[in-house]
Amino acid sequence: MTANPSAELLDSLLTVAGQTTAVREEVRVWSMSGVERVTFRDGSTAVFKYAKKPFDCEDQALRLAHTLGVPVPQIHASAVLDGWLGMLMEDLGASVREADDLDGVAAAVVLHGTRTAPPLPVLDQERLRTLPARALEHLERLRKADRWQDADDVEDALDQIAQATEARAAGATLAPFGWVHSEFHPTSLHIGKHGWRLLDFARAFTGPGLLDLASWHGTIDPPHPVRLRVFLEQYVTAGGTPDALVPRGGLTAENWALGWHRMWAVEWFMEQSIRWINDPDTDPAYLKAVRRHLTGVLHLLEI
Repeated sequence: MTANPSAELLDSLLTVAGQTTAVREEVRVWSMSGVERVTFRDGSTAVFKYAKKPFDCEDQALRLAHTLGVPVPQIHASAVLDGWLGMLMEDLGASVREADDLDGVAAAVVLHGTRTAPPLPVLDQERLRTLPARALEHLERLRKADRWQDADDVEDALDQIAQATEARAAGATLAPFGWVHSEFHPTSLHIGKHGWRLLDFARAFTGPGLLDLASWHGTIDPPHPVRLRVFLEQYVTAGGTPDALVPRGGLTAENWALGWHRMWAVEWFMEQSIRWINDPDTDPAYLKAVRRHLTGVLHLLEI
């Protein structure tokens, strides 16, 4: 696979868009994706975003969301080259302010009220139950590669969670169940002069909308069930389904949401560690994050 074919991708996209050259300016770049602003000869601009697997289907998700009426940036052109996706998108310009909690619930109500889209992967109750087992499979692969050798505590925690999933995953398909953005944070909500746009659909799926609401306040600080409860109540007041407040899996809605969101994150971190990033130098950081989240899962899911 090409290390990073962004120049070739941009050339292809410029051809499709009827442009010849563009000046590139980095906005945010990391190992698996990048966002740039490109300026054309006539002074107009667009956003150039590129990403490799598993983020290479975002153009499909964005087009689908747009078709279904979700406010998202418009895609001018997209192309895939050597496993990398490139997109030329509408440049929304600078945001007028940061998104707050009321912006978040308003966007979530619109997204979760959108009809389910068949092309999206599905995370239902059965799939939710398999997350600990899938994480254990990632751990086994890491150990076969002589990595994560001192992670017996991670294995023990995942075993405990796996045994409790039958009961704790119950209620996964209660409303809101449908579109899940999965990177639902204030930074993914652009507030412009003419309204809001939802960004970053690279990992969208069909599943429990509560996972979006649980992700809004981030995962750096310890999980805060009371804060999420207030957010859930704001969501219902803004027009979200009252079922968002209903207990599930023998837990309060907020504990269920925070616990399963952390479990979802653990499985993703571990898959990223062995499959997508696959760099032993990142192991200490990933292991630290996994341990922190597992502690939260055990507490929140009352295991």
